[in-house]
Amino acid sequence: MKRHLIEDLKFRQKVNSESNESFSEMLENLEKKVKTLTEECSNKKVSIDSLKQRLNVAVKEKSQYEQMYQKTKEELEKKDLKLTFLFSKINETESAMAEIETAASKQLQGLALQSEQVLEGAQKKLLLANEKVEEFTIFVKALVKELENDVYVIRQQIRELKKLQKNRNTCKTSAQKAQTLAASILNISRSDLEEILETEDESEIEKIKIETENDKEWLLYIQKLLEGQLPFASYLLEAVLEKINENKKLVEVYFTIMKDI
Repeated sequence: MKRHLIEDLKFRQKVNSESNESFSEMLENLEKKVKTLTEECSNKKVSIDSLKQRLNVAVKEKSQYEQMYQKTKEELEKKDLKLTFLFSKINETESAMAEIETAASKQLQGLALQSEQVLEGAQKKLLLANEKVEEFTIFVKALVKELENDVYVIRQQIRELKKLQKNRNTCKTSAQKAQTLAASILNISRSDLEEILETEDESEIEKIKIETENDKEWLLYIQKLLEGQLPFASYLLEAVLEKINENKKLVEVYFTIMKDI
C-alpha cells in the first residue's frame, strides 16, 4: 500500500508538473497578447490625436470658406443690382438719343426757312444733343471698363481658389523631399526638375496673356463702335452682352470650385 501510495503521489506530481508547464506557457502567451494590445492601444491613441488635429483644421477651413462664400455672394448681389441699373440707363439713353436724332433732323430740314433767332436756338439744341451724346459715350466707356474689370477680378479670384484647392493638402517639406528623390531617380539636377514642374505655371501665364490680349481687343472694338458711323446700338449691345455672359460663366466656375472645396 505504501508503494502504491508513493507511485500515486509520483504520478500526481508528474501531472501537476505538466499542468504547471502548460499554465506557464498560457501565462506567457497572455503576457504577449497584453503587450501587443497595449502597443495597439498606444498607436490608436496617437492616430486619434492626429485625427482630432485634422478635424480642428478642417473645421477652421470650413469656417473660412463659409465666410469667403458669404462675402462673394454679397458682392455678386451688389453687382447684379448695379448691372440692372446700368441696363436701365442704357435704355433711357438710347430712347433719349432717338428723340434727339429725330428732333435734330426736323430742325435741320427747316433751317433754310427759319430766322436767325430760330437757327441760333437750333444750334443750342444741337450743342445740347452733342453734349448728351458725349455723356452717353463717357457712360458706355465707364460701363465697358467696369465689365472688363469685373471679368478680370473674377478670373483672379478663380485662380486664387484653384491655387488654394491645389495647395490645400500639400505639405511643402514633403514636396521638397519628393522633388529631391525624383531628381535622384531621374538622374537630373534639381533646377531641371523644377523647370519641368513649372511647365503648368508657364501655361497659366500664357493663358493670362491671351485673356489680357482678348480684353484689349474687346475694348478697342467698343472704341471703334463709339467712334464709327450710326447706327451701332445693336453691335454695341451684342458686344456688352458677350462680356456679361463671360462674366456669368466665370461666376458659375467660381461657385463650382467653392462647392468642390
